[in-house]
Amino acid sequence: MVRMSAEERRESVIRAAMIEFARGGYNGTSTEAIAKRVGVSQPYLFRLFAGKEAIFLAASRRCLQEVKEVFTKASEGLEGQEALHAMSAAYQGLIADDPDMLLMQMQTYVAIASAEASGDREFGEALRAGWMEMYDTAHLALGADVDETTQFLAYGMLVNVLVSMGFKADHRVWTGFYDSAQPKSDK
Repeated sequence: MVRMSAEERRESVIRAAMIEFARGGYNGTSTEAIAKRVGVSQPYLFRLFAGKEAIFLAASRRCLQEVKEVFTKASEGLEGQEALHAMSAAYQGLIADDPDMLLMQMQTYVAIASAEASGDREFGEALRAGWMEMYDTAHLALGADVDETTQFLAYGMLVNVLVSMGFKADHRVWTGFYDSAQPKSDK
């Protein structure tokens, strides 16, 4: 049996935490469930991370980083509408292939809002920084056009909400997306 390094175990914990937090949220997920999914003891888990909050922050950062990487790869060598359509398709593929990625994003937003409501602004600062990296990646791919970036991310958030709510692809609520997928000159 090959032993994993601490860094490989840490990576395993982040992956497991993304799944567990995606499904149970911050408050509904125990570190015991994460440790069990990874196959380590809770004390070992806490040798890798300072606590539950540190695990959640690592999982949330990773989620945002992976979305940013999807945007980067999809838009490579493209500009404007071509970049927009490529990033949209790549994101749709990401959340279709990995529904937990979408749920982890949504849990991240809820956890930040909950922390801020109780006066903890520090919790969200690191995650806002990660979100801004994702924003900047999309923004630059869209020619640094604020309106295009805002519209792209607004549609993306609406996609997140509709998918999270379970609307099937053939539901009428998606009709506006099909119309908006056409380049502006074709409307």
